Amino acid sequence: MKPVSERLADLRSAMKASNCDAFILPSSDPHSSEYAPAHYTAWEYFSGFSCENANLIVMADEAAMWVDGRFFGAADAALAGTGIDSMHMGVKGVPTIHEWLSVHLKAGQVLGYCADTMPLEQSRDLNRTCSRIGAELKALPLVDDIWTENRPALPSSPVWLLDTAFAGRSAAEKLNQLRDALKAKDCTAMLVTQLDCVAWLLNLRASDVDNTPYALAFCYVDLNRAVLFTDTARIPQDAAEQLHTWGVALADYLSVAAFLSDVTTTETILVDPSSLNTELDLALRSNPSFAVLETADPISMMKAVKNETELATSKEAHLVDGAAMVRFQMELEQRLSSGELLRETDIDKILHKYRSSAEHFLTESFPTIAAWGPNAAMMHYSAKPGADAEIQPKGYLLVDSGATYRNGTTDITRTYAVGPLSYEDKLAYTRVLRCHIDIAMAVWKEGATGGELDMLSRQPLWRHMLDYRCGTGHGVSHVGAVHEGPQSLRPHNQIVFVPGMVVTDEPGIYEEGNLGIRIENELVCAEAGESEYGKFLHFELLTFVPIDLTGVLVDDLTREEKEWLNWYHAEVLNRLRPLLNEDEIAWLSKKCAAI
Repeated sequence: MKPVSERLADLRSAMKASNCDAFILPSSDPHSSEYAPAHYTAWEYFSGFSCENANLIVMADEAAMWVDGRFFGAADAALAGTGIDSMHMGVKGVPTIHEWLSVHLKAGQVLGYCADTMPLEQSRDLNRTCSRIGAELKALPLVDDIWTENRPALPSSPVWLLDTAFAGRSAAEKLNQLRDALKAKDCTAMLVTQLDCVAWLLNLRASDVDNTPYALAFCYVDLNRAVLFTDTARIPQDAAEQLHTWGVALADYLSVAAFLSDVTTTETILVDPSSLNTELDLALRSNPSFAVLETADPISMMKAVKNETELATSKEAHLVDGAAMVRFQMELEQRLSSGELLRETDIDKILHKYRSSAEHFLTESFPTIAAWGPNAAMMHYSAKPGADAEIQPKGYLLVDSGATYRNGTTDITRTYAVGPLSYEDKLAYTRVLRCHIDIAMAVWKEGATGGELDMLSRQPLWRHMLDYRCGTGHGVSHVGAVHEGPQSLRPHNQIVFVPGMVVTDEPGIYEEGNLGIRIENELVCAEAGESEYGKFLHFELLTFVPIDLTGVLVDDLTREEKEWLNWYHAEVLNRLRPLLNEDEIAWLSKKCAAI
């Protein structure tokens, strides 16, 4: 592959030929996905740096790339010497993209972008900035013209349908539910643009995105038909016949813009501006048959509230995953105690061995984060072969991992003591555990938002003027993405929690250059009961894996916290026992002993 300097030179030559003065490459695909298929990672191709949540701007004599706090250090190192400035988003004194453009882009100049991968909301923000400057925002297909060297093809992994024994409802039932929701909003059609929403709506699965069983697809739904836009050649005949039975027609993935332009029936169409790309917005706006309503995708809330079958099968998946975690920890302890030298990258191999042996295993739900000592202070640390740390016999090893099975998706973090701990190490661990328990024990009156619940977790840290710079938890899909909205435990989340919503409970402490501690379980919102004061809700556990007690300062726990911890470990032993052999049960019994 060409060096970054040559790739940038090719882009600049194409920009000059198109009278383009600046070109922006956001970390996005046509669906505004969190993780884009390799075919759409142009910002990585031209910068040489791989990450999500980034924006690269290239001009004739300079370039800059904005990344968030997870990637500051890595971006600084990777971009050094490339001529691309590493810009730390949100840091005081670092200009935003719009501030930078206001200085560097002049009146009469052109800011180019690719319409199919430019999120609509971002293009509108950029257009406002260009208007203030007196510049022009212009769609230009430069990436397709230039990036021909070793560009990954559009993904076309085999498509399969999630059986209703796991999904609980057929696509036909879900389409009717969606149509009822559209009618309630006085709409007659919808363009479903988010991959997770298409997957849920049609029970459609594939492997087009790393660690996520989704197909690259759009779906057009009106009151009389549904059209799935994807690579139809990879759909097996039985799946195509089933989709037809459910009233779903098939069309090519790249034909969706032309399809929208050709609709002749009068429709009020619902689109979610947060996941609609600019190319499709232009197609909709140019067709007088459409009256466009921009609002949140109603499917997001439908799939956020898991049905009885999804919850039942998810519980099964979590128990299988819990048994795999027990076997992993047993092997980890045995190998470390024998004096064997393990590295961070070895952790993923051990986990994969046990998880992949499960009947319904599909894939890891995200790349395993195994971080020893100071590396754990980086929340999204990624160990690389040859650049990973040795796990030394001191401090903590943080392991954040998960898997997607045909019956559920898991996400769990445990922080293990792998050697002597200082009092400060134990104090930090105990405070994180208390934060974790506070959410797990929470009971609240119905109507509380994710932002309000997030505060319940932080008290053991806030009382000492400490905090963690992230949310307490995120939603998790059923046989899908490990990150799912709209619900989350984050300071500004305004989604009201209702029974059936799944969320993680993962507070932490991150001290740069020293340590990182996180304890994570998955929870599901459920009814707690009703009194004269109204209905109350709480969380029920989905994850059953022992929590390492080595770093716990027992005297710092309240009576209720000790009772919860003992109850939890009794449940772990009781629920996992049927899946384990005698040696594993004996080991787990010791780990789950009451304190």
